[in-house]
Amino acid sequence: MAAVVAALVLVRPFRRGPACLARPLRREAGGATCGPWGRGGPGARRGAGGSEVLTKSLQRGVALSTGCFLVYEAHKLISGFAEVHASFKVEEVIEQADYLYGSGETEKLYRLLVQHKNSDDAELLWRLARASRDLAQLSSTSAQEKRQLAYEALEYAKKALEKNESNFAAHKWYAICLSDVGDFEGIKTKIGNAIVIKEHFQRAIELNPKDATTIHLIGIWCYSFAEMPWYQRKIAATLFATPPTSTFQEALHYFHMAEEEQLHVF
Repeated sequence: MAAVVAALVLVRPFRRGPACLARPLRREAGGATCGPWGRGGPGARRGAGGSEVLTKSLQRGVALSTGCFLVYEAHKLISGFAEVHASFKVEEVIEQADYLYGSGETEKLYRLLVQHKNSDDAELLWRLARASRDLAQLSSTSAQEKRQLAYEALEYAKKALEKNESNFAAHKWYAICLSDVGDFEGIKTKIGNAIVIKEHFQRAIELNPKDATTIHLIGIWCYSFAEMPWYQRKIAATLFATPPTSTFQEALHYFHMAEEEQLHVF
């Protein structure tokens, strides 16, 4: 606004300019109103018209400058409000999502979050991955929909990781969703994904050592490979130079850790 005030100050002298310039001309012309032609001469009319045109041009220029400046300021103000509103909206959606998740409203939760599937917010995306997976687990969901939702959930979790690699929940749900997809891909893919799954679980624990759920999931991972049937072990050894392995002792270790962390919560 300072620029507008300065422009208006500069205009004021020009508004009084023709009258001021007329004073010496009156003395020189012996009482003529303005210009060497006297009161009614053509010079006076031409001079007055030129002054009016100059004044109107300057006023029009200032008005345009003021309008442009105000539009620019309004744009900045609206942009600022939009950013604040967008930030507030994300927090609001997350709050609603957590409430619906705690209430067991799986379908409502999915409908809420899927509207934000193109979001760049990792917190929204991993929640959408979880909601997609939970919807796939419902008995009312058809087999075709289960498959589609499983792959969608994996994509959402992957996108969450791309947006924020330091988000522990994104690692956890990426690992869970990758395991689900393995059920549709066959034994080779499932075993091949197992190492990646454990790595993401471990990364999630590094980022949040207090998350009992992730610790328990690693325990389940270890238990699953500890009790793997002999024929699957043979397949794994054939397909992979170093297939994933574990023991019951390792699984028990993680189960105890998860139990301790869960007790600390209460």
